[in-house]
Amino acid sequence: MNQDSELDAFKREIDLRQFAVSLGYEMDRRESWRGSTVLRRDADKIVVKRNGNGHYVFFSLRDDSDNGTLIDFLQRRQNLSLGAVRQILRPWIGRPATSPQFPALEPSSPNRMRVEGAYRRMANARRYAYLEQERGVPAALLLSPRFAGRLRIDSRGNTVFPHFDAAGLCGYEIKNCGFTGFAAGGQKGLWFSHTQPDDRRLVLAESGIDALSYAALFPDAVGQTRYASLGGKPSSRQTGLVQATIARLPEGAEIVAAFDADETGRKLVDVIREAVASVARRTGRSDLIFKAPLPAMDGEDWNLVLQNARLVPASQV
Repeated sequence: MNQDSELDAFKREIDLRQFAVSLGYEMDRRESWRGSTVLRRDADKIVVKRNGNGHYVFFSLRDDSDNGTLIDFLQRRQNLSLGAVRQILRPWIGRPATSPQFPALEPSSPNRMRVEGAYRRMANARRYAYLEQERGVPAALLLSPRFAGRLRIDSRGNTVFPHFDAAGLCGYEIKNCGFTGFAAGGQKGLWFSHTQPDDRRLVLAESGIDALSYAALFPDAVGQTRYASLGGKPSSRQTGLVQATIARLPEGAEIVAAFDADETGRKLVDVIREAVASVARRTGRSDLIFKAPLPAMDGEDWNLVLQNARLVPASQV
């Protein structure tokens, strides 16, 4: 094996995550998701992915200049020459996977890598001024186990809703007073709350704010409801993600289409109704329950219902 092909083998065949574990790093399961693994050792926190040519790559969440392949990872942490790195890594070539077992990482496009790097560096905040003060979403709900960590704040103070697809983080929606944007180079997927194995209900909304508003208006006392949003009119790709999400629900689950009481909202209800029917036809499932609770007033969305409810004096409730 010549020197160039050996370096390529180090980058492609040695799982950077397992090598990091050998140096004392541990996987952060709560912050890891499909396509990305977060590892920590003391103050060092890294994200590991695979790039488009199959190399394992990492970037630090503490130092923007600390990124690259396994070779960069080792050189920067142990101040080694390239020759010394080769000697350490050669015994790893062909080594079988060892515990802990990590899920496979599919190669990511450069755009997806940039999107995730930007999102990972945003603040995982405890207070969200725009949502709490402008949209009336209770702080306690935002900090609840169902939603904590599923929103972030960017450097401009915008609230950010991450979107996921089958390969992991694919983009993020940006919200603030009078402003809605989306990650440059990103793609729309679905925004999700946290999920639990015993969930029995899926609430789908047009926006993350509507999903949060619905959760505030109709609290689930037993904690078996998960939430998702589309971020606007869904593409065919998003519709496929909705169907895949529905197909994974347990027997007898409810799918709640919580959209606006207007023409667009009613069209979205039909999109979700057809998604449920498509899953039923494809899988033979007849147990899924579909519901479409539109707001009572024409033109209202669930966040407006929430804000109006907060304005009602306690004596009139």
